Order: sequence, then C-alpha cells, then structure tokens
Amino acid sequence: MQNNLAHETSPYLIQHAANPVHWQPWGEAALTLARQQNKPILLSVGYAACHWCHVMAHESFEDPAIAAVMNELFVNIKVDREERPDIDQIYMAALHALGEQGGWPMTMFLTPDGDPFWGGTYFPPEPRYGRPGFPDVLRAIAGAYHDDPVRIGRNRDALRGALARIPPRGHTAFGAGDLAQSIGRLAAITDPVNGGTTGAPKFPNASYLELLWRGGPGSEARRLMLLTLERICQGGIRDHVGGGFARYSVDERWLVPHFEKMLYDNAQLLELLALAWAETGRDLFRQAAGELVEWLRREMMAGDGRAFAASLDADSEGHEGRFYVWRPEQVTDALSPEDAAFALAAYDITPSGNWEGSAIPNRLDRPDLTPAEVARWHRLRPILLAERSRRVPPGRDDKVLADWNGLMIAALARASVVFAEPAWLQLGRDAFRFVAESMAHGDSLGHSWRDGRLLVPGLATDLAAMIRAALALAEAGAEGDFIMRALGWADAVERDYRDSEGGGYFLTASDAAGLIVRPRSTLDDAVPNANGMMADDLVRLAALTGDERWLTRADEVLAGLSPSIAANIFGHCSLLNALDLRLGGLEVIVVGEGPGADALLAKARAQPFPVRIILRIRTIADLPSSHPVRAAPATPGAAAFVCTNGRCSLPAGNAADLAATLAAMRR
Repeated sequence: MQNNLAHETSPYLIQHAANPVHWQPWGEAALTLARQQNKPILLSVGYAACHWCHVMAHESFEDPAIAAVMNELFVNIKVDREERPDIDQIYMAALHALGEQGGWPMTMFLTPDGDPFWGGTYFPPEPRYGRPGFPDVLRAIAGAYHDDPVRIGRNRDALRGALARIPPRGHTAFGAGDLAQSIGRLAAITDPVNGGTTGAPKFPNASYLELLWRGGPGSEARRLMLLTLERICQGGIRDHVGGGFARYSVDERWLVPHFEKMLYDNAQLLELLALAWAETGRDLFRQAAGELVEWLRREMMAGDGRAFAASLDADSEGHEGRFYVWRPEQVTDALSPEDAAFALAAYDITPSGNWEGSAIPNRLDRPDLTPAEVARWHRLRPILLAERSRRVPPGRDDKVLADWNGLMIAALARASVVFAEPAWLQLGRDAFRFVAESMAHGDSLGHSWRDGRLLVPGLATDLAAMIRAALALAEAGAEGDFIMRALGWADAVERDYRDSEGGGYFLTASDAAGLIVRPRSTLDDAVPNANGMMADDLVRLAALTGDERWLTRADEVLAGLSPSIAANIFGHCSLLNALDLRLGGLEVIVVGEGPGADALLAKARAQPFPVRIILRIRTIADLPSSHPVRAAPATPGAAAFVCTNGRCSLPAGNAADLAATLAAMRR
C-alpha cells in the first residue's frame, strides 16, 4: 500500500500525490485490493478549482494521524470529477438517494465491489458546523461494515435499486403550450430584483437563462434574462480587471464570487452575452464578452496552445480569492492620483472593503459607464492587470476536456458573427482541429487530454458538444468539413450511447468498463445534459442534411424524455431549448454566389442563433432530393428560402425581402 497518484495526468490527482493517505486511482486494481484485504472503500471525489476540496485536503488528507486511520481502515480512492464525470454522476445520485444535498468534496463509502452504502460531502477534522469529526466517521463506518453486515447490505441494495431505476418513458413530446407554460413557471421563480433564481447562492445557469430568452421579445421572461445578465456583468462574479466570470456568487446580489473560473461557465455566458448585446446594443455586454475572450487567450490556452484549459483555482497562497481582491493603496500605487480616484470610485474599492476587509471590484447599482469612461477604463485596466500579475496566481488545471472545449468553440463561432470578430472564429477553429485530431479515438472521441495522454472512451457529452461546435463553425462560415465531422460523430453517438429503454442516451459508451451501473441521467448539470445537446444537434443535422432520420430521432428523444421534463422543468432546460428549436426554428437556405448571396447570408446570420439554422449552397441541385426547396422554380441570381416544419417560403432575392420573409415565417 502506498500513494499511487504520482503518475496520473489529472492535476487534481497529482495535487494529492504527496498526501500521507495511500490514495489509489479509480480502477479494477483498487477494487481488487479492497476485496483481498476485506476493507470498505473510501471514495473521495473533487476537482482542482474546488475551495472546500482544498480545505478538507489540508485539514485531513495532509494530516498524518488522520491519514493513518484512513489507511488502516479503508482502501482510499481519489477521483477527479471533471476527468471522470461518469463516476461522479453515479455516486452523486447515490448521495441524493440518501437524502443529502450533495456537493464537493464528495465522500462516499463503498463495498469492495464498488456499491455505495453511505456518504456525505465535507467532514471537518473534529466535530463542528453540526458535523461529526472525520476520524469519528471513519471508525464508525468501518465498524458498521465489519460488525453489522445486514444493515450495510440493506443500504447497498436500496441504493443499487435507486441507481438502476429506469426513468418513465413518454410517447408524446411537449407542445408549444407546454413550452410556454414552462417558460412562465421559470420566470415566476426568477428574482425580480437581482435576476437568477431567488436567494443565495446564485449560479449563472445558462440553459435556464437561454430558456427565459426564448420567451420572446417584450416578454417578462426575456426581461428577466436580460436583468440577470446585467447584474452578473455588474457584479463581483465578473472579473472586471482580468476578464471572465467566476463559478457562482455566494450572495443574492452577485457580489461575492466563489472565485474559481471554469471554462464551461464562460463558454455558455459568452453565447448569452452575444444574445443580450444583439438585442440591446449595451456596451456593458460587448465589453464583458471582449474581456472574456481576452482572458481566454491570455490564461486558458492549453493543448500545445490550440485548445482550452479546464479551470483556474479559487485559492492562491492558501486563501480563497486573494489574487482577485484589492485594497485602495494597491490601486493608488499603480495609477496617477486622478486615474486612481476614478478607478476606486467606479469599482467600489474602499478602505473598509466589501468582503473580509478587501474590495471585490464591481459596478452593482451603478449606471453604465459613459463612452468616455469606458475609454478611460480600457486605458487603465492593463495597468492594473500588470500590477495584479505580480501576485501569486491561482493554480490552473490545464487538462483539455472535449465537451467543455466543444461548448467554447461553439460560443466563439456564434459570438464571432454577432460581434463581427473573425479572429474569434479562427480561435474556435484551431481548438476544433486540436480536439478532432489529438483527441480522436477511432471514429469517436476521448474525454480528457493532458501531456499527450488521452483518457478513453469519451462520453456522450463530448460528442454532443463537439457536434454542436462543428455545426456552429459551419453556420458561421468557417472553412472545413464540419458537417461531415458532425455526421460521423452523430453515428458514433447512436451506435455507442443510445438508450433503447429510456428514449435518450447513456452518458458512457457501451464498451466502458468498471462501473456498477451505466449512468443515464437526463438532468442538466453545470453543462447542458447530453440528451439536451443531442436533441438540438439532431434538429440542426436534419435541416442541414435533409436526412429525416435525424429529425425522427430528435422526436424520439423529446417524446421519450417528456415525463422526466414534466417532473422537473428547471433540471431539463436544455431539452426544452431543443424543443423550442424543433417547434419554431427557421432554416435559411442561401443559394448562389457573389455579393448578392453574401448580403442574404449576412441577413440570415443576423437572426438569433438559438432559433435559426443556416445552409449555404451554390445551386438548388446541391440540396438532398427530399428537400422541399428542390421543387422551387429556378431563379436568376442569388436567392434565399426560409423553411420551418416542412413548409418553405417563396425565394427572397435581397436582404429586405428576406427580412420580411423571416418575420412572416416566424409568425
């Protein structure tokens, strides 16, 4: 027995390689060891940017006395939830079945066969916060395992049954009325003052905010989505100096973040910022989007500099947020007196501070900066950024995750069109090439890459997010065989991940090994669920290829999972977003070449990307034979057709005609 994490690729696991705990990576070797020694398994799941994971590591896993108890009584397994979300999903579901809220670090106790029988999250080293001390928990659990096998067996069987339960399957998908009612229900639980869900903490749940946006122009739901983004962009959850957004806010005003920065949050927020700016034209949203991409280039490039790293830590020098907060003298030392006075007043940096004696820069309850103030801040921000760069930076998890990269690639492609930033499109295209080439696993994908090592097989989320990326790049006009890539990956999803009993998709591939059950959750997490992403992908693939089997499959997913959606609207927003595209999405086919076709294409791309699909072709003959536009009469010059639900418009010959046609078809 020894600590065996030193040769892992996950930065989170490597962080624990020097612990006195005899950590083992997840695998059959660790399970076999538990069987041979007749010891229960202590499974600890966390991730590199998790503050409370660091706290428990420092308090317990680095303590030789506590480590000795762990080593004596358990086989100890450490898992990076980002590298193995399949393991995390299984045991988090078990924790929920025990009536616990869940969170990280997750501490689960398993039989040597990997079956859970009890668990929790953070445990302090001695009793406090109403929680028992960790050594006491360890001794009690190990004692129960050896002395009360009947009780352990009852817990094991009950949890195994809960994990194996097949969700009810439907046969009729929600209709437009159900969708509108769902959006109204979400609007009713949205904080009317600060946006987001009521109370604290507040998470920037992107699928929920997108569904509010789908309430339509002038709706209360759309207003609440824009309010939420406004408050997020004004709050301390946004890094006003360095760009990008933190994971969530611990308060109800979006002021105090949990300071880790995750790639997936920033990807999804970039898309929402593009939608908000397209509707309002507010520089607040454009500025936040531009700074986000600047941060991405500066701090998050990985995979030989072409793809994107997973996250930045919340802590530096052992303290949460130390890298990001300010005291007035740090600003006055870096700027002239006049500029310092402006920055201090504009961003709420005061001697008393607004969090633990320091100041989190924010612009809550302040009007937008004027153009002159924006220009002044653009001049001052690099100076403050350089000053901040002298501090000890938070740790970076530089593994490349296919699904999180797919979300960011799609966001860059879509935002590049909205903000007229072609360099963003190239940034996304380069990352796409890295994932498609360096993370390929046959005709599928691996999940995690670091230092030339690829973790396989991949997950349904990896393929779904990269299909989304491929289609977004194609619609944005990037050169490449993106639709063919998307089709190949879609075939792999249908072959390896399809759930014939539940209507949707498993998270893990059919050849994945070493798990007690095959996870099939339909709920959105911090990223959209694979079922929601795939339903959207399938609708788009059907429109772009003319192949009706993809639309049939989308309908099977939406109908099959409709009972789960009805039982938990908030948890299935990505599926409802896909349903909205299925019911009311507009496909725009631009035919021809030259300036006329370019003008039509620009008008098509100006439509909000969640509800439109764009296909550019040279001639109508390039369409599949089954496409309804094939029956249209030939037209001289460029033309555009708008289709929805099998109905297509007459050809529009210029941008003005196309705008009128789009409006008519939308009605």
